[in-house]
Amino acid sequence: MPLLPRLACYSAGFLALLAPAPLWAQTAVGPWGMPHLTILSPQDGDAAKTASVLGAPKGFTQAEAFEDRSAGAGTLMPPFGRAPFSHPSPILPEDLRLDFTLGEALFEKLWVVAPSSTISSDGLGPLYNARACSACHVKDGRAVPPSDDQETPGLMLRLSVPGSAGKAPFVPAPTYGAQLQDRAIAGQPAEAKLRVVYTPLPITLDDGTVVELRAPRYEMRDLAHGAASPDLMTSPRIAPQMIGLGLLEAISEADILARVDPDDNDNDGISGRPNRVWSREYDQWMLGRFGHKAGNPTVRQQSADAANGDIGLSNPLFPNAWGDCTEAQVGCRNARDGNTPEQGNYELGQVTLDLITLYTTHLAVPARRDVASAHVLRGKALFYSSGCTGCHTPKYVTPRLEQDPARSFQLIWPYTDLLLHDMGSGLADQRPEWQADGQEWRTPPLWGLGLTKTVSGARGFLHDGRAETLLEAILWHGGEATSARNNLRGMDAPDRDALIAFLESL
Repeated sequence: MPLLPRLACYSAGFLALLAPAPLWAQTAVGPWGMPHLTILSPQDGDAAKTASVLGAPKGFTQAEAFEDRSAGAGTLMPPFGRAPFSHPSPILPEDLRLDFTLGEALFEKLWVVAPSSTISSDGLGPLYNARACSACHVKDGRAVPPSDDQETPGLMLRLSVPGSAGKAPFVPAPTYGAQLQDRAIAGQPAEAKLRVVYTPLPITLDDGTVVELRAPRYEMRDLAHGAASPDLMTSPRIAPQMIGLGLLEAISEADILARVDPDDNDNDGISGRPNRVWSREYDQWMLGRFGHKAGNPTVRQQSADAANGDIGLSNPLFPNAWGDCTEAQVGCRNARDGNTPEQGNYELGQVTLDLITLYTTHLAVPARRDVASAHVLRGKALFYSSGCTGCHTPKYVTPRLEQDPARSFQLIWPYTDLLLHDMGSGLADQRPEWQADGQEWRTPPLWGLGLTKTVSGARGFLHDGRAETLLEAILWHGGEATSARNNLRGMDAPDRDALIAFLESL
């Protein structure tokens, strides 16, 4: 049965979420004039409760209270099954469970070329990287890049050229747009093929251990529309894991901005900066939270951006039916689209976009493992003493959200500050994105890290998946993370093993 007619059965609870106001209460305004989540209520004692649980641990001989519950009451407890990243939050209200399931079906569906007999499934392309969200986020996990010179599902290349002075620091490339699409519908040429070639890069640790890193080189082959712009800037991106996105969105803007230190006034070598990005939902500047450079402010805009750029689906936030086709690609722009009145003259209408957003917002975070293990606790102590928490902030308490109990007043452990940090020349893409410069990346959350292979079948860490192990990922750190990386290089094997065991427990 087509999905669109089935949408008539969405619940009253979901209807409440479709109100013009955002999912959170706009009762406070941040320093940039951004709407953000309801602040804590001092009269309820929330501030004191929060301060009591967010302090540094008093020691590392035992686990902290509730440390195993990465997402608070919304943590998925074992057994996880074979798809530990694909469950709804345990405290998602019952009247939203059907909507979550519908969102999951939309996330997994294969889109087809328009016109088709099913108006809720057509509109693919004309250019695309995948036919379904789940094609890159397999089982809601991160993608894994291929071996040398193979196809690259889940890995794509952002494109841009320098902007004009006083305007955006980046604009889409005039011929190939904002990202490289390596697939196309019948009758249209794919823009190019993306290939990655790795060169071994051995690193010797202080105790003589040699770790072989992989230095990637990205190539665009078989360009369909001639040579790319001489000033083209590129940025490889791997599809990230999907868990806990709604909780990251729920973190108070004030809590994130409290850690901003662009001039390193505390002299710890770490200068976190926020990315300030344009919200298409609210028509104003907002704090960036999502994407490898924090280029989108909300889960909904991130979802809409991916639907348009990766699959070619027009939607209320990205309305171009031709997706990322440029003016230089005339045939692509003139191709038949799947816009229909039933979908609000989009290919992915508001209801379907909101269902996908609800699904991606409420994917549960699995519980940690072995939190009380002496070996893991030793690794945790090293994680703190090495300076890793300077960027990977362990925990937050989300504000009280009357309209959204599944994200309200939860102690969560994402291990991120959601800020931009200079990660050095080794990881640099030299491509700006809003306020992010060519060496800056958003601190990724670490929850679920140890389940990567279980979910994805292999491991590929960092923004482009180049690191096959967590040790390799740390050794690629530079810039503001140089001190933390060097602390790892100076550890003996038992301490390195303990640190990795801690990360694997997350």
